[in-house]
Amino acid sequence: MRIVLVGPPGAGKGTQAAYLAKNLSIPHISTGDLFRANISQGTELGKQAKAYMDAGNLVPDEVTIGMAKDRMSQSDAVNGFLLDGFPRNVGQAEALDEMLQSEGVTLDAVLDLEVPEDEVVKRIAGRRVCRNDSAHVFHVTYTPPQAEGVCDECGGELYQRDDDSEETVRKRLEVYHTQTEPIIDYYKAQGLVVTISALGKVADVTARAMEALQKDKAAQA
Repeated sequence: MRIVLVGPPGAGKGTQAAYLAKNLSIPHISTGDLFRANISQGTELGKQAKAYMDAGNLVPDEVTIGMAKDRMSQSDAVNGFLLDGFPRNVGQAEALDEMLQSEGVTLDAVLDLEVPEDEVVKRIAGRRVCRNDSAHVFHVTYTPPQAEGVCDECGGELYQRDDDSEETVRKRLEVYHTQTEPIIDYYKAQGLVVTISALGKVADVTARAMEALQKDKAAQA
């Protein structure tokens, strides 16, 4: 299957993408991984992206599209892939359509993870990270530490990252609504959007997504 995963920040896209890709035996292709791989490998696209990022500028669509095209042409993606973070806007969605059409293939579904805005803010703004080891992450509501402000793993101080503040989260949501959300309407016009609730336990959301994708695939058959 060839799937695009969309949803607001805090919807759990990265977590769901990993589980879904494993269940469907297709590679999980995330924008973040594409950037890191190209930059660490010193590819021409990676050098271009790094120059923009170092200058504090957004990486242009053509660079992101070039990275995605290169990754989707690799052997493990021949029979399908799950895109996470790409396309990020309608221009990128149109470019993806052109890429796929040139290969004689199409998307199978666009999975839209739906989460209420207040829940997004609660999820992200409630995160607390250990100063000693950023892999130790807690949540004031869902996974609180045994002692407030203290990491269970190493005793380090827990703090809220600047990009997890409520103000920053709401700004990220504004960007999502203006730039990324329009691709949902773009794909709805093609009959590709499958919307599910991303509320609840991770395993329940995965099961919900798999069921919706299988129903959608059966309906198209």
